[in-house]
Amino acid sequence: MGSIRVHEFITLDGVIDEPTWSFEYGFDPKMGEAIAGAMAGCQGILLGRTTYEMFEPAWSPRTAADDPGAPFMNDTMKYVVSSTLEETTWQNSEIIGRYDAGVIRQLKERVPGGIYVSGSGTLVRAMLADGLVDELHLFLYPLTLGAGTRLFDGTPAGKFTLAASEAYDNGVLYLRYHPTA
Repeated sequence: MGSIRVHEFITLDGVIDEPTWSFEYGFDPKMGEAIAGAMAGCQGILLGRTTYEMFEPAWSPRTAADDPGAPFMNDTMKYVVSSTLEETTWQNSEIIGRYDAGVIRQLKERVPGGIYVSGSGTLVRAMLADGLVDELHLFLYPLTLGAGTRLFDGTPAGKFTLAASEAYDNGVLYLRYHPTA
């Protein structure tokens, strides 16, 4: 059985939507290493419709020369949770329909290694509520926005165990958590 590994850029007040606010901090190369670690062994990518529609035009033209993550993002099978998307335009993509915890559990059993999730806030909140997330890879930015979509809005209370952490020169903290059973 595979695991579901979620990667999010998040502010101190929990905002995850449209992380253009992260640009002013730059991208420390060690952050790339941590993201690569989250992707390691994953043989599937799970995305919500909105993130899929943002990622497809951004990633599909990239090559390894442009970004070392491009081969993973383009060559790995992508599963898209959507009740409205009718077709995919990005190679190796499949629409799996509206969110259904049972379908995600089956996918988790079927895909060896891990399933990588980036962004996809609505999907991640639903999976957190249903106990489907095995790892949270959070990149905590030192700012508050006061408003915006928050990672844990509407999710039930839960406990997590810190598995790894690292501070970067740009002020960002990397935090890897596992849900506590």
